[in-house]
Amino acid sequence: MTTTALQQEWLALQAQHERYEALTLAVKLAAVAVCVVVPDSVLALGLIALLWLQEGVLKTFQGRLGDRLLVVEAGVKAGAAALPMQLHSDWLLGRPRGAGLLAQYLKSALRPTVALPYPLLMALTVAC
Repeated sequence: MTTTALQQEWLALQAQHERYEALTLAVKLAAVAVCVVVPDSVLALGLIALLWLQEGVLKTFQGRLGDRLLVVEAGVKAGAAALPMQLHSDWLLGRPRGAGLLAQYLKSALRPTVALPYPLLMALTVAC
């Protein structure tokens, strides 16, 4: 029974993990739209920075799901050695507070796969 629960949890987590990937792509596209559509470069820079940070938050959330996916996969591989449906309980045990949480968001925002388009869009905004 536990293996089936872990398998169902994996399916749900994987679907959400992929959904976060689509959301972060939408954030990147919104940043491109801001660069093209917003005529005030100061406002555009602020909005692009905000979208960059928002993507960092989304990637942090996605990372938490990825961490749980790895636990679930190990549980399935070991024949249900992991308890199912412990995403929030496990996260709460190591949840950072205040500055630690902000540091997580910033670390995610500075990952190359997240950060790559934003400085370029900001430079384009200033140049145009």
